[in-house]
Formats: sequence, structure tokens, C-alpha cells
Amino acid sequence: MPDTPTANFSMSAIRRVGVLSLPGFSLLAQACALEPLIMANQLAGRRLYRVQAYSSGGGETPSLAELSLAAAKPFSDVAAELDMLVVCAPAPLSAHADDAIVHRLRVLGRNGVTLVGVGGGTELLARAGVLDGYRATLPWQRFAAFTRDFPRVRLSQQLFEIDRDRLTCGGGTAAMDMMMTLIASHHGSELAESVSEHFVLERIRMADEPQQVPLRARLGHAPAPLVDAVMLMEANIEEPLTTHELAEHLGISRRQLERLFKKYLQAVPGRYYLDLRLQEARRLLRDSDLPAGEIAMKTGFSSPAHFSTAYRNHFGVTPREERLH
Repeated sequence: MPDTPTANFSMSAIRRVGVLSLPGFSLLAQACALEPLIMANQLAGRRLYRVQAYSSGGGETPSLAELSLAAAKPFSDVAAELDMLVVCAPAPLSAHADDAIVHRLRVLGRNGVTLVGVGGGTELLARAGVLDGYRATLPWQRFAAFTRDFPRVRLSQQLFEIDRDRLTCGGGTAAMDMMMTLIASHHGSELAESVSEHFVLERIRMADEPQQVPLRARLGHAPAPLVDAVMLMEANIEEPLTTHELAEHLGISRRQLERLFKKYLQAVPGRYYLDLRLQEARRLLRDSDLPAGEIAMKTGFSSPAHFSTAYRNHFGVTPREERLH
């Protein structure tokens, strides 16, 4: 379970949630952040979260789909007693950020308000300096620029991050998993699972699941042989190829292949391949009912014992313990 906001609330307390939407925000991401809270109210039979919408100047805010969010108060009127503020913004964020908004975000952060970045909202929080020293994430397309612009933020490539009183996500439906995890920390897993079932979701995805970044985007401007090598690995999980076989398929020497992996991925081919297979095994353990022995075979391990040892060394838990989480 990720770190969760530690404000002292009784189980019957109503949390006051503000939502700041900036022009060009994603309707999908905003809905995924807010609908779980509204549904939690309905399923609990009482108000757990009270939501108030804000915009930069008050009034309507146009979304990316050119549909407007109405009935919003100006952010200058944001209530000092908010418990949480969700910031929904486009990604990439406009180069210009309203100084008044940035200042108010700093004040809210200093006052202990839980701040949530959805989409470009993470970048706006970073501009305000309220993510310095925190783990955070945002849509994968912005990883490189964000790392360059905000070196004091501990960027991750996870689906979402909950680090103390800061929550950020990869946008889109990741916002729903993040908020349902938050609901579980506030009101228990039973309510969160009921919310998930209402939205016909198979499960609540965990924070440590990676964003599904396209291969060529992950490798950037890496040479074609390296991209092809990783594609071969991903296509041969059940029957792994040796490093020598990979090099033969690509028409290069094993030493050349090892140099490419070391330069661009900071790993030897065998270790990178093993990580891919273990990530697939983790997905199968979480998403399927297949026996662990069958998952071991599907991910290229010679025996359940070998699989269990490799899994524990990599993730710190055994396959059986993973299923019990």
C-alpha cells in the first residue's frame, strides 16, 4: 500500500474536496478522479466527500473536447479549510502559469491541504514547488521534459503515486485507480471494492504497476538493433532466447549487443530479459487465476522453485505472497 495522507479524521468526518480545472483539461481524467468520490457517497449512504469546482477566473472552463464545465467558483475564492484539492490541467501545460494560482497552491501546500495532480496538474504543482522532494508521476509523454524542468521532484513511471499528502497519476483512467486506493485508505477496502464493482472494473490497479509506455518511446533515439532486440524479447517470454541467439537474429555480435544494452538501458541483456519476464509473471499473478506453476512455465522458468526464488529476489515477496496482497 502506498503512503497515504495522514490528516486526522474520524470515520464520520466529511472531507472537503476542491477541483481546479484549467482550460484544455481532460473530461475523462477529471471524471475518473471525481466519480469514485461521488459514488462512495452514494454507496455509503451518507456524504463522505463534499466537492466544489473552481476555475481560474470563475465561470465556465472549456475542456479539450470543447465542452465546458460550468458553475465553478473563481480560484481566488478557494476555501482555506479545504482538505484536498484536485488540479486537472492539460498535458503539456501552457508555458505560462498564472502567478496567482501558483501562489495559492503554495499557500495550500503549506497549510497541509492534500494536493492531487491529474494530467498536466502534476506540472502545475511542480511549478508551485509543492512536489519538491516528493515521489510523483504524470503522463508518460511528459517524462523527459518534466525530468529536465523539475529535477527536485522524484519522478517515477508508475501508474500513480501517493506520497504523504501529494497524489499524482499518469492521467486518464489511472486517476480512478488512484482515487479508489485513497477511498480504501479513508474508509476501508470494502467500500473501495464496491465502487470498483459499480464501474464494472475487474480490479483496482495498484500504484506500482508501470504506465504502458510504447517501446519506441521508452527507448527514445536508441539504435534500431536495440529496439529490435527488446521486441524479440517481448515476443519470446515463454521460451526465452539466449543472448547469443538474439545477436544472431539481429546480425550483430554478442559483444555489440551487450554494449548497446549497457549504454542505453544500463543493464546486461540477460538481466533486462529476466525483468521483462518477471513483470509479465506479476501481471498474470494479479490478473488471472492461473496456478503459479503454470505462470512459471508461461514466463520461461524451468521450475516453480526457480520461479519463486527469482520472483522473491526481484520483488521482495514470493508468488504466493503476491496473490495474498
